[in-house]
Formats: sequence, structure tokens, C-alpha cells
Amino acid sequence: MKSRLIDQVATGVAWSTAEKVCSMLLQMVVSIVVARLLVPEDFGVMAILTFFTAVALVVVDSGFSQTLLRKADPTENDYKSAFTFNLVVSVVLYLLFVALSPLLARYYNLQIITKIAPVLFLLLPINAIGIIQNTKLAREFRFGVLSRINFAASLVAGVAAILVAVYGGGVWALVAQRLTMMTTKSLLLWWRGDWRGEGSFSGSAWYEMAPFSFRLMSTDIVSALYNNVAQLFIGKVYSTNTLGFFNQAQKVKDLTVQSAVLSVQTVTYPALAKIKDDAEKFAESFRKVLLINIFVMAPVSVGLLAVAEPLFRVLLGEKWLPTVPYFEVIALSGIFYPLAMVAYNVLKVHSNGAIIFRLELLKKGVMTAVLALTIPQSTMAIAWGLVAMTLVEFIVNFAATRRYTTLSWWQMVRTLLPSVLLTVAMYLAVKAVGYYAASWSAALLLVAQIAVGVVVYLLGAWLFRLEALKEFVKTIKGVLKR
Repeated sequence: MKSRLIDQVATGVAWSTAEKVCSMLLQMVVSIVVARLLVPEDFGVMAILTFFTAVALVVVDSGFSQTLLRKADPTENDYKSAFTFNLVVSVVLYLLFVALSPLLARYYNLQIITKIAPVLFLLLPINAIGIIQNTKLAREFRFGVLSRINFAASLVAGVAAILVAVYGGGVWALVAQRLTMMTTKSLLLWWRGDWRGEGSFSGSAWYEMAPFSFRLMSTDIVSALYNNVAQLFIGKVYSTNTLGFFNQAQKVKDLTVQSAVLSVQTVTYPALAKIKDDAEKFAESFRKVLLINIFVMAPVSVGLLAVAEPLFRVLLGEKWLPTVPYFEVIALSGIFYPLAMVAYNVLKVHSNGAIIFRLELLKKGVMTAVLALTIPQSTMAIAWGLVAMTLVEFIVNFAATRRYTTLSWWQMVRTLLPSVLLTVAMYLAVKAVGYYAASWSAALLLVAQIAVGVVVYLLGAWLFRLEALKEFVKTIKGVLKR
């Protein structure tokens, strides 16, 4: 059983990682093309509406997908009850947000919001249609199918966005991208999934799942609010243009960070749920996931901020250079966020959801203070506040896992420290290249800095015989064999 689970997890991680890498590269190309065709204000308008869609999508799911993943043997009535609830909630929220869009348009003095809202918020019912299909495929470890679906949806959405942007659609290119991606994904999920709406809505089944689901939903809503709330204030207190620059910094960071987090999150949650009763195996698996995460994400995040100026100059052009200072700060959150999400998975596996909600209230209390202090100061202060918030989230999440795993603070520090120190050395080497080769063209400088960073990091890992390198190579070899 354990051997089969290991095979499933390795294969799942392989498919998920491959899809995320391909999707990341595809989205990078699409983002570059679209960013060159649009203006920062277009991204600012979309960022404001993204706040509402992010929160609404959490409410539509209401935590039922996670409950069904964790449940030992869900019935057809369980699936049908969750599906019906998701769909009804999505329609209600769609009508509510469309009705409120004129008020939002007046608040920001952006009348285009009233035109965009009825189209963009169709994301909600379209997403609801595919949630259960996605959940069932994940339960069955059919990550190859999910990966192909996600990539196909990204490809179709990317083509749609570029076409609309080329023909002068402005912000509608971003709307088309989101809506086309969700529509394509839901259609493909129903085509490849096995569930066809069997079962019937059951009040008892719904009530059994609801307590844990709603606790997760409450947590996720709070997270969605705080992850996006800065956009609302930047767009109002400063300007939509400034919000466009700030949002672009977040998007570039998320291309790598979110892809890495989702590829591991999608697979490790159901896998950890299966070994939660084996304390020793669970703790060691948790440690190794942290080990590989920091080994990959620390150099990627720090490397991106080290090459930020030539990167933006080459890929996005001169008009996006005001984004660079924000990006150099926000990229740091890419180190802590993946680690925080791994610890969060441990809590979801072992707790009943109540402790997760209490911890979120604690974290968000701290984060409220951070936002209250930074928002009146400047947009740059907000960026530093976001980094501080991700660090707080990791510390609190890991502290809570001590109740459910034998992994200690000292073991965690020993696991993370070698990769962190090597990342610092890599950063200094990359910045030295930037200093001594400042007169080079932006493209040549970017290539030289990336090459030096990769060599310094991998050579250092090999010379100092980092455990993380050994585990990373072993994982890649295992994946390739399978």
C-alpha cells in the first residue's frame, strides 16, 4: 500500500510540476505580449475586480472540495450535495455582485466596471460546474488528466487574451483570459471526468460535511481578503496607474511562486492525508517537502529580485520599469509563502478545522496592524508589509504543526538554513556581476547574471554536499523512471 502511494505521489508530482512549468512558461509569454500591448491602468482595473472574484470563488467552493478529499469514502450523495450547494451559491453571488457593480464603479470613478462585471463574474457559476469533477480526479490521483486539462485551458486562454489585446480590446483582453480559461477547464473536466451527477441532494450528507467545510472556508476567505485587500486601497488612495505597476509586480512573482505551491499542494494534501496515522513517516515526509521547497524557491525568488531591472527592461519594456522597486521587495515573499502552505497542509490533514480558523484570526490581527501602518505611508511600505505578513504566516503555521508532528524548531532550522545561506552567496555573486557589467546591454547582462547565479548555487550545493541537492536529484530520477 505504501509503495503504491509513493508511486502515485511521485507520478502526481511529476505531472503536476510538468504542467505548472509548461503553464508558467506559456503564461510568461502571454503576459509579456499582453503587457506590451496594454497600459498599467488596464491591469489596475482588473486588480480591483480580482479582489471580489478571489473572495467569491472561495465562497462558491465553501471548503467542500477539501472535505471530500479528506473524507475516507464519500458517497454519490455527498458529491451531489456539494455540487448543488456550490452551484446555487455561485448564481446568488453572481446576481449580487452584478447588482453592486454600479456602486463600485462610482467609488473608484471607473464606469467601465459596470460593463466588465456582468461578464467577468460569470466565472462563478462556470467554476462551480467543474469543482466536483476536479475533486474526484484528485482523489483518484489522476493528476496526468488534471495537468493536461489545466495546460489546455491556459493555452486557449492565452490565445484569446493575445487576440483581444492585438485588436485593441484593452482591459477586455484580461477579462477574456480569465473567462476563457475557466470555461475551457470546466468543459474539459466534464469531458474527462467520470461523474455525471449521480446521487441526490441529501440534507444529512450536507450537514455532516458542512462544519469542517465552513471552517476551512472561513479561513480561506480571511486569507483571500488579506491577500488582495491592498489592491483596493492602492487603487483608491493612490491611483489605478500605481495599482497597475504594483499588480504587475505581484503577477510576475506569482508566475513562479504560485506554480510551485500549487504543484506541490495539489498532490501532497491527499498524500499526507493517507499517512497521517504514521507519525514517524509523516514527520519525515513533512521535513523533506520543506527541504525541497526551500532548495528550489529560495534561489528562484532571490534570483528574480537580483535581476529585476534587466528582466523587466528586456521582457516588458521601458514603460514597466516603475514596477521594479515593488518587485524587488515582493519577490521576497516567494521564500516564505510556499513553506507556510506546506505547514497549512499539515494542519488541514490533522485538525478539525477549528484551530485553523483561530490561527487565521491571530495572523490576520497582526496583518491588520501591518496594513493599518503601511497603507497611509506609501505603496512601497505596503510591499514590505506583504513580505512581513508571509513571514508571520509561516511562523504561526509551523508553530501550530508542533501539535501534530514531531518535527522540532531546531530540525526545521537545520533543514532550511543551508539553502538560505547558499542563496545569500548566490545573490551577492549576481549583484557583483550587475555592478561590474553595468555598461552591458540589458539582454547580455540578464543572461550573464542568470548564468552566474545558477553556477554558484548548484556548484555550492555540490561542494558542500547539501542534503537538499541529494533529495532533489533523487526525486527527479525517481520521477523520470516512472
